[in-house]
Amino acid sequence: MPSDTTALFVEHRGSLVNYATKLVGSRAQAEDLVQEAWLRLDAAARESAVHEPLGYLYRIVRNLAVDQSRAAGRARGWQRDEKAGLEVVLGLRSTATPENIALHRDQMRLLRAALDELPARTRIAFGMHRVGGFKLREIADALDISLPMAQKLVTTALLHCRKRLGR
Repeated sequence: MPSDTTALFVEHRGSLVNYATKLVGSRAQAEDLVQEAWLRLDAAARESAVHEPLGYLYRIVRNLAVDQSRAAGRARGWQRDEKAGLEVVLGLRSTATPENIALHRDQMRLLRAALDELPARTRIAFGMHRVGGFKLREIADALDISLPMAQKLVTTALLHCRKRLGR
């Protein structure tokens, strides 16, 4: 009989691979990330109870994608990529002075802290929508919630982050 983590993995594998593909740009890499995420979830679940295992699984996928992206960035020359990445993400392009980059790094830290204050499902929905580019219907399907609930989760996260960033 499959474990709870195995059943969860099998049920949500397609959505996880789609999410990871949008993060890393390659379906083959996404498949590897999702497999690694499941192995980590399974190991964690054997050690102790994992609350919100689906949220934990999505977070592992995202963290692995970030790790992979960072490693690739270092291989290409991390300083150039980090500055260019900040310019793209933050819309700085022509105003990428050291002061602006430092300011925006601080804002990114505040954003990460604000996101960490949210429930896992809200963070996942927000990340899928804003970072992964998923449509609300895809989020609703992946998280097994209604479309209005997906909209509410994304909106709640956005309003919370704006409040924390003073915007």
